[in-house]
Amino acid sequence: MKTITTHYIDGAFVESHGREVMDIIRPTDGELIGRVTLGDEEDTRHAIAAAKRAFATYSRSTIEERAAILRRLHEAASARIDDLTAAMVEEYGGVVQFAGLIVQSGINAFLAAEKALQEIPWTRSWDKTTVTLEPVGVAGLITAWNANALFICLKLASAVAAGCTVVLKPSELSSWQTRVMVEALHEAELPKGLLNVVTGLGNIVGAELVRNPDVAKISFTGSVAVGEQIMRDGAATIKRVTLELGGKSPTVLLDDAALDQAIPAALIMAFLNSGQACAAGTRLLVPKSRLDEVKRAILDGMRAITVGDPADPNVAVGPMVSQKQYERVESYIRKGIEEGAEVLAGGEGRPEGLEAGYFVKPTVFVNVTNNMTIAQEEIFGPVLSVIAYDSDDEAIRIANDSKYGLHAAVLGTDLQRARRVASQLRAGRVVINNMTDDPQAPWGGFKYSGVGREYGQYGIEAFLEPRAILG
Repeated sequence: MKTITTHYIDGAFVESHGREVMDIIRPTDGELIGRVTLGDEEDTRHAIAAAKRAFATYSRSTIEERAAILRRLHEAASARIDDLTAAMVEEYGGVVQFAGLIVQSGINAFLAAEKALQEIPWTRSWDKTTVTLEPVGVAGLITAWNANALFICLKLASAVAAGCTVVLKPSELSSWQTRVMVEALHEAELPKGLLNVVTGLGNIVGAELVRNPDVAKISFTGSVAVGEQIMRDGAATIKRVTLELGGKSPTVLLDDAALDQAIPAALIMAFLNSGQACAAGTRLLVPKSRLDEVKRAILDGMRAITVGDPADPNVAVGPMVSQKQYERVESYIRKGIEEGAEVLAGGEGRPEGLEAGYFVKPTVFVNVTNNMTIAQEEIFGPVLSVIAYDSDDEAIRIANDSKYGLHAAVLGTDLQRARRVASQLRAGRVVINNMTDDPQAPWGGFKYSGVGREYGQYGIEAFLEPRAILG
């Protein structure tokens, strides 16, 4: 039984002032595996005060000093990569083949930030004017439960590179993963107060970060509803905000696509992280002329989308994070059936033999129109909607007919044509033919998918303010 009763404040693990205790439930079988004592406003204010004291010194650090800290953070986190992966598998139910990649990607964010740090033009001058980029202040980092290690490392790396100190509020559903991560980062011997971590509820710890005047910046990953509230409540103290709020990402399969490559790629993008991914390609747009062969290819490809024990390296889809999330996904599957979509694979109920955990059948709907609920709302589970189109122009129109605009994909053999289609998609990032990544490329969304960007120079600049000195 894991028991967590402390937060990380001013370089030390300190007992929680908050007294509320939450159970940690393993999603593979619903069993109790630990308990965490949640922080309150007092814990949060203590952490903010520590970050504010540290900012007075750290904000004047040199680029070389920040680069050295980023290297130490990378080394410290790398030493615990196996423990971090195991914690993600057990507490979250992330499949090990994906969890390992996510943890490694998070750890690599420290080195990516160090590289970007060297390339930012920190000072610009002309005539008698000098413009410098200055750290914005204490940053509140609020992270989601579906990729805990990635979000913590990514946001922390950008803030540290910019010269900011931070107070991190991870999801309470990631309490054990966070503890392992913080223990690892503690070994980097950071300046006291640079990193502070308070685990607690969004409406308590998160709300204090958003309304506290000593916090200058909020970087949040999570739902649209919470993002809207952060913008509203943060306005009272003119908070700078970066919001990454999710998506309903389209995958446009062009009529020249090679299905033996395109369909496996589309399924991987759809069921990424058990479907609990903001970038998941949950709308597959298919030319009507090839719809029948696409259906056959999907049925064939679904054999590889196995569901089960996330610790098994051959399993592609694990459980949903919680009973609440399981019920949410099941409600959308029912809604799809009620609205007239046809179940090609999967459907309602738990997979056979997996009745104890929060497992959902990986589900593919066909005969979906883009105005259906399952095509418009973010389900955050392993549910794919196949939508037919007549022409490239119609595919682009359907792809853009969403309140979201985080991620998109184009699959086709003519790369010039694929790029032409990609250039017309209203999304912050568009990949061609594979779920590729670039740690220096901006990450963030159009429309309801958020405000601002993360990764590389773009992520660091989100924690900076320009200051001009004239004369």
